[in-house]
Amino acid sequence: MQRRELLTVAAAAAALTLLPSEARAAWTKAVTPERDQRVPAVLTAAQRATVAALADAIIPRTDTPSATDVGVLAWIDVIAADYYTDVDRRALTTGLDAIDAQARAIAGQPLSTVTGETLTLVMNALDSPYDRNTPAARGYSRVKGLVIHGYFTSERVQRDVLKTDIMPGRFDGAADMPARSGGRDE
Repeated sequence: MQRRELLTVAAAAAALTLLPSEARAAWTKAVTPERDQRVPAVLTAAQRATVAALADAIIPRTDTPSATDVGVLAWIDVIAADYYTDVDRRALTTGLDAIDAQARAIAGQPLSTVTGETLTLVMNALDSPYDRNTPAARGYSRVKGLVIHGYFTSERVQRDVLKTDIMPGRFDGAADMPARSGGRDE
């Protein structure tokens, strides 16, 4: 392994240790009852509908819950409202508007109402553009990353789908300890 690769891997590992706590904090805010009562701080109703349609197109309901089933839309709202800078918020909302405009150009209707083969056509256009620097392509990349991150850090997916055991085993303060052999204390 080259030194540069080692540093890259080490930096990625360090960054990953920070992600779960931030994701968990955002999930805590997303699922509080007070959050359900407030008006979204960043996304318009049309943008929320676009995010919901994208989320369920990216991770649809099968034998596992869909992205919206686990609350990814609320989680994205928290991320955008509480963790994004103004520049990031603008990039997100501009990207969502561009995605919706592209869906209208392809399907003649907003993304939130597109279904079936037409939705597949729109999603393929978003996922494989010729120019990845278009606002729709950048917006789709951002939203797709948020959806996937939010989905896999949700408590429901961690518990019911991935079967993550956060605290494996059990604590037993009176457990027998094996006898030491050959140590200095003998």
